[in-house]
Amino acid sequence: MTLEQSSGDLAADRRFQWGLGAAGQGDFEAARDLFAQTLERVPMWAPGWFAMAQALESLGRRAEAAGAYEQALALDEDDAQGAALCLAHLGARAAPPVAPRAFVKILFDQYAQNFDRHLVGALGYRGPEILCQAVERAAPGKIFAHALDLGCGAGLFGAAFRDRARVLTGVDLSPAMIFEAREKNLYDRLAAAEIVEFLQAEPGSSADFAAAADVFVYFGDLAPVFAAAARVLAPGGLLAFTVQNGKREGFSIGPDRRFWHGRGYVAACAQANGFEVVEISAASTRKDGGVDVPGWVAVLSRV
Repeated sequence: MTLEQSSGDLAADRRFQWGLGAAGQGDFEAARDLFAQTLERVPMWAPGWFAMAQALESLGRRAEAAGAYEQALALDEDDAQGAALCLAHLGARAAPPVAPRAFVKILFDQYAQNFDRHLVGALGYRGPEILCQAVERAAPGKIFAHALDLGCGAGLFGAAFRDRARVLTGVDLSPAMIFEAREKNLYDRLAAAEIVEFLQAEPGSSADFAAAADVFVYFGDLAPVFAAAARVLAPGGLLAFTVQNGKREGFSIGPDRRFWHGRGYVAACAQANGFEVVEISAASTRKDGGVDVPGWVAVLSRV
């Protein structure tokens, strides 16, 4: 719970912050009580309901948690907290096709300045290395004319791949991430935009490579982004990406509010949207609680 927002009521805000502190120390009963006090003062405040839901979920009170998530979602149609994802994980709603745009944008805007340090240092992130190795297996030594870094973030993959692209374009939903990437002077062009919308506006067959390092975890239904990428890539162009490993086929939501994808689903979706599979291999791009998070690294070729 890292919601840095104000309810407009100073007393409610104090209780809310005390509740976050209690939750951070693992005292979820105290957190629930403090969030209840918060909501007595500001009953129409979505972040308060979301924090209450998380405390209840941590206490194992799943039905009550689902009700609180529903309240948060009803009070914030943009779903900046990602309540719909939590409801899907609880089985109270079907998984949405993508993560809420407001949730992703706010998450990474807040994360931007500390992104590289936290991701690499605290989580042992190695997505760029894994992707670069997979691309080398698929196209040894190839220099790409125009590469797209989809969900480029602060530029970790761009830094790893820069020498293999004559022109490198980055796109990210978060303007703060684009600012951080621009400071590194890695990209020939940067755009703050939603990935599918960006691809739909690009000229057809204008790139020969696209990568998404730990980005499709915010897309459940991969068909729209695969179709948009296939239109922009020239025949033979490669799409390389990482996803988290689903425990069942199709896609689902994990407890981390990220999408998990089954291997068969990824392959079938690729083949239905203009690609052939070059590789889908088991790979872990990061750790959670010191344990490798299971996933897939994939390379597809535009038919």
